[in-house]
Amino acid sequence: MPLKKEVEDKGYTQLKQDLKTGQLCTVYVFHGEETYLREYYLDQLRKKLIPAGFEEFNYHKLEGKALSVQALSDIVEALPMMCEKPLVKVTAFDLFKLNEEQRGQLIALLSDFPDYCCLVFVYDILEYKPDKKMKRLYTALTSTAQIVEFKTQGQSDLINWVTRRFKALGKEIDRQSAEHLIFTCGSLMTGLIPEIEKIAAYTRGAKITIEDINAVADPVIDAMIYDITNEISRRNYDAAADTLGKLLKMQEEPIVILSLIGKELRKLYTARIALDGGKDRYWLMDIWNMRSDYPAKLLLGSAKHFSKEWCRSGIEMCKVLDVQMKSQTGFDSEGELKLLLMRLAQEVKE
Repeated sequence: MPLKKEVEDKGYTQLKQDLKTGQLCTVYVFHGEETYLREYYLDQLRKKLIPAGFEEFNYHKLEGKALSVQALSDIVEALPMMCEKPLVKVTAFDLFKLNEEQRGQLIALLSDFPDYCCLVFVYDILEYKPDKKMKRLYTALTSTAQIVEFKTQGQSDLINWVTRRFKALGKEIDRQSAEHLIFTCGSLMTGLIPEIEKIAAYTRGAKITIEDINAVADPVIDAMIYDITNEISRRNYDAAADTLGKLLKMQEEPIVILSLIGKELRKLYTARIALDGGKDRYWLMDIWNMRSDYPAKLLLGSAKHFSKEWCRSGIEMCKVLDVQMKSQTGFDSEGELKLLLMRLAQEVKE
């Protein structure tokens, strides 16, 4: 069973094509969790539209909280200076939360938008939630604007991007190490960039290794939870407790940590079922909606050290502790988490 192919957002695909051909839309809506790509393509629009040195007169950055549609219209309808199209960037402006008067003005603007301007609504802090019940606004927006969602990139694209970033820094990284980096530090490019720079600066040789990554990378919480259960599989309570201590120092709530440990135990349980039933990593990926087979391979490797009975027992312990944390006043949640790890480690068969 092959890896599922990532489906690229149609708006994102069209934006790349627009930049390639130079035939840009007049209105864009940028949204999605991948901040790095959003900022990258906004900068590409700027470079495409505005000659160097003329940004002051032709690149307008507007804050939406105090912005009226009339003020926006005035800026959009102003003629460009020494460029074909000025670029107007609007942030913190929720198109579907306007009052009736403002909404009517926006519909009018979108319905007769000037062809000598490029307007980009950027959803960075706000979440883009189009309301189809507002039929006139929704129709005006979707018929005029190109809606672009910047999603987390697929694994293959991310690996290629990571490889290129390291190459630009004079380093090499193989696929397995790149997968480990993404698993450890998360799949958002914005978070990966400083980690890549830090690892490249730390590594003496030309080739990046998993050991280099583990030495200096700041892991995301999911990777730290995996480390806890992985150390427990070796009956290494001290190492598991050390990782737990790091999470608590990071101000992670004990109830959140417990929830994630419980989820990891459920993943291990399904991985154990996969091993006993002759299922492969793709089966596990499908159950847990994984974007990459790397964490599935790690789970299957860890599950070899656990029985289904141990997993069920651990899941039950988490359920009991969850109720206690939520119902008992003055409960020592941090202390009980440490005891949970000790019990889990003690029950692992050698």
